[in-house]
Amino acid sequence: MTHSPAPSSAAPRSATDRDFTVFWFGQTLSELGNAFALVALPLLVLHATGSVAQMGLLTAVAGAASIVTGVFAGSVVDRLDRRRLMIGCDLARMALFGLIPVVWAVSPQVWLLFVVMAFNSVFEMTFRIAYVTAVASLVDADRLVAANGRLETTNAVAFIAGPVLAGAVSGWWGPTVAIAVNAGSFAVSALALAAIRLRRGQPAPAPDAGSVREGFLVGFRFLWRTPVLRAVTLLLTMISFVSLGLIDVVIYHLRTGLGGTDGVVGLALGAAGAGTVVAAVLVPGLRRRLGFGPCWLGSYVLCGISVALLGLSGSVPAVAVLVLLYTVGMGVAGICSMSLRQAITPDHLLGRVTSAFWTLHTALAPLGAAALTALVGAVGVRGPLLAVGGVFLAVVVIGLATPIRRRFPEHGQEILRR
Repeated sequence: MTHSPAPSSAAPRSATDRDFTVFWFGQTLSELGNAFALVALPLLVLHATGSVAQMGLLTAVAGAASIVTGVFAGSVVDRLDRRRLMIGCDLARMALFGLIPVVWAVSPQVWLLFVVMAFNSVFEMTFRIAYVTAVASLVDADRLVAANGRLETTNAVAFIAGPVLAGAVSGWWGPTVAIAVNAGSFAVSALALAAIRLRRGQPAPAPDAGSVREGFLVGFRFLWRTPVLRAVTLLLTMISFVSLGLIDVVIYHLRTGLGGTDGVVGLALGAAGAGTVVAAVLVPGLRRRLGFGPCWLGSYVLCGISVALLGLSGSVPAVAVLVLLYTVGMGVAGICSMSLRQAITPDHLLGRVTSAFWTLHTALAPLGAAALTALVGAVGVRGPLLAVGGVFLAVVVIGLATPIRRRFPEHGQEILRR
C-alpha cells in the first residue's frame, strides 16, 4: 500500500506562507541562541575542569536523556496540540538555561550543567519531533524540500554568526553571558509560535493510538516495514555513534592542541554554519537532479574524508575548512533524510515515526561520545579521527547494497507487511 501525507487543508496559500515565515523567523533566532550554547557550554566545562572527558560526559548525559525521551515523545506529539506543546518546551528551556548564569554568579557548580542538560534534552527532543510535524503542517508536500532548505539556510547563517559572537562574548564577559543569550532566544521562539497556527496542530486520534509503548512500536513498525527508512535508520546508528562527540573533539583540539583562544574556537566553529548554508542552498537542486541515493551517500563520502583529514590537521585554518566540508556533507544528508521521511509518512503517524527514528539511530550515540572523547584525551586526535572517517566510508559501502542507492525511493514506496 502506498502512503502519502494527508491532504492539505483549504487554508489560502497566503495565510500559510505568512505562518511559515513567522515560524521561520522565530526558529532562526532560536538557532542563533543554540549556536551560543554550542560554544559556551563546552567552554564553561573546559574552564572549570580542563577535561575533554568531562565535556564528552556532559554530551553523553544529554544524549542519553534524549534517547529516553524519544520512547514517549512521539506519542505525546501525536496526541496533543503541537503548537502549544512547542511553546511549553521553549518556556521550559528558557527557565533551565536561565538558571546557569544566576547560579554561576554566586559560585560555579559543574553538577548543575549535567542537571540542566538532562532536563533540557527532554524538552529539546520533544520540540524537535514537533518541529518536523509542524513543517509538514505549514507547507504542501511538493514544497517540503524547499521549506526545509530555507529553514536550514537561515539556521546555518545563525550558526555562522552564533559561534563567532559566542566566542567573543565568552572571551569578554565569560561563557555564562553567552548562555543567557541562549535562554532569551527561547522566549523569542515561543512568541513566534504563539503568533501562528498549524493546519493540523491537533491531530485526530489515530485508530492505533494506545499506550506510550504501543505508540513507539507503531513508529518502529512503520520504519521497519519501509525498506528505505529501515536502511537509513540502521546506517545512521553507526553515524551517530561516531559523530556525537566530534564538536567536543574539535573544540578540544583547537584550544589544547593548537592553542586557540575562545574567540578562535568561535571563528572556527562558525565555519560549521557556513557549511550548512552551502548545503541548504545546494540540496534542492542536487536532490532534484541526482535523487536521494547519490546525495545521501555522496554526502557521507565527503564527511568521511573531512573527518579523517581533521585528524591530520595542524593549523586553525585547516580545521575551519575541514569543519566546513564536514557540515556540508552532514547538512545535505540531513535535509534529504528529513524530507524523505516527511514525504513518505502519513501525518497522523509522523510524530511517532520521527520519535522512533531519532531514538533508534541515536541509541548508542552517548556511549560513542563518551568513548571518543576519552580516547582522544588518552591518545590524541589523530588515530581516533582517522577511525571515525573510516566508519563514514564504510556506511557508504554498505548503503550501496540497500534501497538507499535509489534516486527516488519515495515514488511508489511499498510498506512491507509481516
